[in-house]
Amino acid sequence: MSTISRRNLLQLGALAAATSAVVPATAKYRRLQSPADAPWQIRSHRWIQVAFTEDDPGNYDPDLWFRYFQEIRAQGACLSAGGAIAFYPTDVPFHHRSSFLGSNDSFGEMVRGCRKLGMAVIGRVDPHSINEAAFAAHPEWAARLADGSPMRHWADPTRYVTCSHGPYNFEFMPKVIREIVERYQVDAIFGNRWDGHTVCHCASCQRLFREATGFAIPETMDPADKVRRAYMVWENEHLYSLIDLWTATIRKAQPQGFYMPGSTSRPQPRLDFDPRRLAAIAFMTVDRQGRAGNTPAWINGRNAKVHRAFMGRKPIANIFSIGLEESFRWKDSVQSPEEIRLWLAEGMSQGFRPWLCKFNAKPFDKRWMPVVADVYQWHANNQRYLTPGDNLARVAIMVSNQTTAFYERKQPAGELDAAQFGYYHALLESRIPFEIVDDHYLDAGSLARFRVLILPNIAALSDAQCRQLTEYVRGGGRIVATHETSLYDEWGMPRADFGLSELFGCSYAGHTDKNVRNSYLATHPGHALTRGLEDTPRIIGATGYVAVKPHDGVPPDSPLMLIPQYPDLPMESVYPRDTATRTSMAYCRDVGRGRVVYLPMDIDRCFWQVMNPDQRLILRNAVEWAADEPSFIHVEGPGVLDIACWRQPDFITVHLVNLTNPMLLHAPFRELIPAGPYRVKLTLPPDVVVESVRSLATGAHLEPSLRERELTVEVPSILLHEVLVIGPGA
Repeated sequence: MSTISRRNLLQLGALAAATSAVVPATAKYRRLQSPADAPWQIRSHRWIQVAFTEDDPGNYDPDLWFRYFQEIRAQGACLSAGGAIAFYPTDVPFHHRSSFLGSNDSFGEMVRGCRKLGMAVIGRVDPHSINEAAFAAHPEWAARLADGSPMRHWADPTRYVTCSHGPYNFEFMPKVIREIVERYQVDAIFGNRWDGHTVCHCASCQRLFREATGFAIPETMDPADKVRRAYMVWENEHLYSLIDLWTATIRKAQPQGFYMPGSTSRPQPRLDFDPRRLAAIAFMTVDRQGRAGNTPAWINGRNAKVHRAFMGRKPIANIFSIGLEESFRWKDSVQSPEEIRLWLAEGMSQGFRPWLCKFNAKPFDKRWMPVVADVYQWHANNQRYLTPGDNLARVAIMVSNQTTAFYERKQPAGELDAAQFGYYHALLESRIPFEIVDDHYLDAGSLARFRVLILPNIAALSDAQCRQLTEYVRGGGRIVATHETSLYDEWGMPRADFGLSELFGCSYAGHTDKNVRNSYLATHPGHALTRGLEDTPRIIGATGYVAVKPHDGVPPDSPLMLIPQYPDLPMESVYPRDTATRTSMAYCRDVGRGRVVYLPMDIDRCFWQVMNPDQRLILRNAVEWAADEPSFIHVEGPGVLDIACWRQPDFITVHLVNLTNPMLLHAPFRELIPAGPYRVKLTLPPDVVVESVRSLATGAHLEPSLRERELTVEVPSILLHEVLVIGPGA
């Protein structure tokens, strides 16, 4: 069983801060196409997963699925093999065969049928639970709570939750995986819920953690606690050792095979702690299956951007469900056709490959089948144009898992990602195409293609990361930062001053005001930051302010000045006491060959909460002032659009996803509402030859006009997802 020495763990102490120069993920896979002789993961663009229930064997119709696979032109299938329940005649002791299997081999018959269709096949294992018989024989396989009691399954109390770090995963599951790969020669193994569901206190975990660190398993979940931080690093490294073990097991029988870890099953970042490790995997799945409640319509596009930030051009498939996936998890439900189409459009526009996951091989409600078939067939017909190339965005938002793990966990519930989501939505509504940058890719090569990097309250940054950002700006890059960005180190420990103080032109004055009510910003005309606000002397402020002091001791001539909060009741008291404040809320500076905007307030978080249009203008204007260059694309017309522009060797594709819908910020879409007309103006790279522009939504050829290098094309209407193909013979 894998162990990690204490010395090795201590060497991982800088894991979250490791920011040495790396080759950008995109560089290794530039111009990667899908020729017939390419590896299966490159060739397979449309996936389907059939997740068996125990009563499926003998009760489902495999021919129904084979016909459907052909109809949707699926190129790969992920099929339930074993783990919690075996769907083939296993010989591994305590690997429970389905009670309905009898003498059949449901997994085997599905594998054989898929191979006849020329499909890639991945075997799915789910090792997260065992039955009573397995527990009675091997109580050491179960996860243990702090009091030592075994953890019963939260949804099925007849089963026990397994320990992800102990002998079940490191000794038993390799036998299962080896048997599946040897017998069926699957291309890879996919693991569902493989990485644990709780802090485990079993004897194995206690021993391994103490051997690695000298500590007992922590009782607290507070990341400020050094033992808790050590546990997070240890757990992360131990799970990577499990990936290595399972991949080595697979390759003994399938030299080109590998293990595909399903997305983490807990919200606390673990494998994402240092995503450069995940980037080594040849094919990634992102298990974000749908939206419900107050989840924005663009979230699946963001999911794609976040994972492309470290996977680059490697294939990434989005596991989506056709049912209601959140909250009460009606697993056999069917979502509205419009919501399914929206989810797929957002993912495909940002580079995801679709991967349908159907729970239960006996579909009761089949209303989803023609919807998915229609989208998959369109995808197959236009596969050449839907494969991501080089994204042309010049603006990027930074994401930081160390900030999420060590800073944001201290924030009130429901505040995670609020600043991120606020700036994301502001850019989308402003029709500024943008990418996402992971904070482990801040070397010069990774940032070179971006003109502006946005840091929406990226509080936790290491000294090395701050140096990289400073070098980026001095070399000509531009950053826009908000609130407490760089005020904490990589472990979430507070600094005496901003790590980026040199760039901001100000220092921390010792306190942050939170939960501020009824404050305002005085707007000074004549600066690009207040463009669009010329007809008002003030706008609403934020709800949190960082106290700062300018380096030269003189308050800057700022386009935004704070009007401090004043009473909002009784009505007779509602008037400002101080209108002559000299507290700047915008530090706009030229630094070296670059530019910096620092907004010492949570305006992005506040915008996400209240969606105030004036705050959106400030967020947009900050990016445009920092960029100080015209945008390469302008889209004129009504509504809310998500825009993505991709460059391939022979053509450019412009994705326009119409999010104009009353359910934009609350799922699900109930109808698709066409919007338009639109005028698209695109500044073309000098080596692009334009003979035509084709709409993939309608198949029509559009008549462009070309003036010097600016192409203009009229799009009459967009129902949901338009893709313009621009190039010779498009």
